[in-house]
Amino acid sequence: MSDPDQPDFFGDDHPPAPGQVAGPRAPASQPLAARMRPRSLAEVVGQEHILKAGSLLPRLVAQNRFGSLLFYGPPGSGKTSIAEAIARETGSRFVRVNAVMSNVAELREILAAARRRPEAATILFIDELHRFNKSQQDLLLPDVEEGNVRLIGATTHNPGFYVNPPLLSRSHLFRLDPLTPAQITAVLKHALTDADRGLGARGITAADKILSDLAVLCDGDLRRALNALEVLVFGLPGRATLTAAELEVFARERRIRYDADEDEHYDTISAFIKSCRGSDPDAAMYWLAKMLAGGEDPRFIARRLVILASEDVGLADPQALPLTVAAHHACDFIGLPEAELTLAHATLYIATAPKSNSATLALGEAHRVLKEQPVQTIPSALRSKSGQANQRLGQGKDYAYSHDFPENISGQNYLEKPLTLYTPKTAGWEAKIADRLARWRELKTGITRSP
Repeated sequence: MSDPDQPDFFGDDHPPAPGQVAGPRAPASQPLAARMRPRSLAEVVGQEHILKAGSLLPRLVAQNRFGSLLFYGPPGSGKTSIAEAIARETGSRFVRVNAVMSNVAELREILAAARRRPEAATILFIDELHRFNKSQQDLLLPDVEEGNVRLIGATTHNPGFYVNPPLLSRSHLFRLDPLTPAQITAVLKHALTDADRGLGARGITAADKILSDLAVLCDGDLRRALNALEVLVFGLPGRATLTAAELEVFARERRIRYDADEDEHYDTISAFIKSCRGSDPDAAMYWLAKMLAGGEDPRFIARRLVILASEDVGLADPQALPLTVAAHHACDFIGLPEAELTLAHATLYIATAPKSNSATLALGEAHRVLKEQPVQTIPSALRSKSGQANQRLGQGKDYAYSHDFPENISGQNYLEKPLTLYTPKTAGWEAKIADRLARWRELKTGITRSP
């Protein structure tokens, strides 16, 4: 008998009690990905690092002693499937909320209903948890703390940035990986022959190579792969064969998964920067192409190249900075798609240039000395002698004009207490700088001159 005060959040698809093998048959109108959703943790494909026998999550579920869980991973990696399987295996009441469409009023209603029915062991599954603002996440805390609900949150975004620390600290965090093409191919083969939940009744056949190619095109997203297969199958007459010709249509419409200003944006630019720094032009070009295919602002990429020119190439190749600055200006007045060539030019230059971070290290050392030691007084000889007052004080009087001395080395000190902040590297053009500085030190050693 249902509680008249409690809205039915399940409809006809309530997870079964423990020991029940299968739930109600999924309506044929549901997308293939929904019909093929795993009914137990054992049916979940992939994610062996968290689901293999003896791992923490299966043990918690088997004992029904878990608290709140956070699943973090890319689309189509199984976050919702694992949550529903957990509810089925523990006989829990499963309430699903999408953070995009939910609001505070709905959350209050769900939490109040859970408090009225503690025996139901409510699991509150929040899809796209990162879309909840701070106040919405804070609203969950008391009931999560008291155990009135067990929260399972799913997010494609790094929880460290998008989930409130109090809520994060009360949850077990599990990271899910994209599925491999082989794992997706196996599910597609099963879906094509399953007459109960899949597409078996259509009698469509496909070579393993076709299904494998479709899996590759879907970038580890199983839901996308299943729904694409369904579209392709229903575009064919019954008992036909799925061929490369049908797959080509899907391939032309392929979209690279890339979320501007979100995790994919930061992770990809990080991979690009590290590939350039690591002198791998092939990897750098790959990540550049991914960003451009995903719609990244070319000026953002150009700015990163300008930073790389000073941070990681530096004096090993002084031409890197003017070249990348020119590339940045070119992106402004050329625009896409032609600016892609400019970015490729600058990327290859940076990736293949000799590397030196001596400017970065010297600046960091200067900041450290300023922070940890007393600030040095500017020597009188180096101070400005402009103005009558400065002239009366004798400022600048003892300055030795460098151009009046051999090789411009006067022997004068430019700090009260000399420091060594810059240490040249031996790569590229900077090796010549190291030799030049050594020569100047020899000259200076032979000259005795006060600051």
